[in-house]
Amino acid sequence: MSHVMNTYARLPVTFVRGEGAWLWDTEGKRYLDALSGIAVNTLGHAHPRFTAALNEQIGKLIHCSNIYQVNGQELLADKLCSLTDMQEVFFCNSGCEANEAAIKLARMYGHQQGIESPAIIVMEKAFHGRTLATLSATGNRKVQAGFEPLVSGFVRVPYDDLEAIRQVAQHNSNVVAVLVEPIQGEGGIRMLDIDYLEQLRQICDEHNWLLMLDEVQCGMARTGKWFAFQHTDILPDVMTLAKGLGSGVPIGACLTAGKAAGLFKSGNHGSTFGGNPLACTAGLTTLNIIEQDKLLAHADSLGRFIWQGLVTALQGVNGVKEIRGQGLMIGIELEKPCGDLVKLALAKGLLTNVTAENVIRLLPPLVMSKDEAQQLLDILCPLIKDFMQS
Repeated sequence: MSHVMNTYARLPVTFVRGEGAWLWDTEGKRYLDALSGIAVNTLGHAHPRFTAALNEQIGKLIHCSNIYQVNGQELLADKLCSLTDMQEVFFCNSGCEANEAAIKLARMYGHQQGIESPAIIVMEKAFHGRTLATLSATGNRKVQAGFEPLVSGFVRVPYDDLEAIRQVAQHNSNVVAVLVEPIQGEGGIRMLDIDYLEQLRQICDEHNWLLMLDEVQCGMARTGKWFAFQHTDILPDVMTLAKGLGSGVPIGACLTAGKAAGLFKSGNHGSTFGGNPLACTAGLTTLNIIEQDKLLAHADSLGRFIWQGLVTALQGVNGVKEIRGQGLMIGIELEKPCGDLVKLALAKGLLTNVTAENVIRLLPPLVMSKDEAQQLLDILCPLIKDFMQS
């Protein structure tokens, strides 16, 4: 009997090592990783330069506490701000912690405007985490069930409905911010177009709200830009990161600019482990390797290759509703629940995932080659065809 709490419906496989886009299980079987630990393993597995940098840092210093100056934080914050035009960074350990920081920033901002009960507009089918505040912001009833009473202060609207946001603005004077994912990952790889985000920026400016973007899953070069908002001309007031930032080492970040910069003062927020020397080395090395190896352009071109391969192979297949995404963040929506495809793919040596019950989610590592992407297509497309005919 396992003493590990039963909080996951785990698949019957245990991995013991990895290399690039591949993983090996305890039986020596090899698997092509098209999930990247759910957009975490940006550089794949056992990347030699990443591993060397971590080994060197472990031999020097892993943790020292935020009571002291942490040089790695300064370097990583400088790098992130240079890539985004943001102004400040708070480091934590995960996406939900980054979003908690964003929620606290919005509330502090509201109180400074004299609003006693600040409210944040959030979206249907959103996913922002599993802490009490972030699951309250999340638009998934399954995540929330059993944990009531939820945290108040959130107003929910449809994901891509600007008019709904304008209606809220007319009737709720407590709103201080909008929190939105440019691409919903858990919600089924649903995307906001450029026009929506640019108009949302205008609405926030008109009402003096903070525009807060959750890029925990879609950030870190996954869409072919450093961050998804950079497909537009806008700049958010707050942006949250985690997952791929540390290529497997836990690290999260909450970035601020404009009206949100300077809100947090000494003692307003904190983290014991956040931004420790090891995590910051992981983040900085990840960014440097993406830059040096031109992985932004690779994510864009490889994503187009996979998308086109899916469209070509699945064209005319009954029950395939839509293939959508950007860069190496791709969703294949089917007309029926398709969770069984995960196990079928696993048996064929392919790691993938199903989200929103009927969307196959592909999140390959940025280092996947074109040949490996073709192998992905060669395994997955026949499985989908057979599944839809069954």
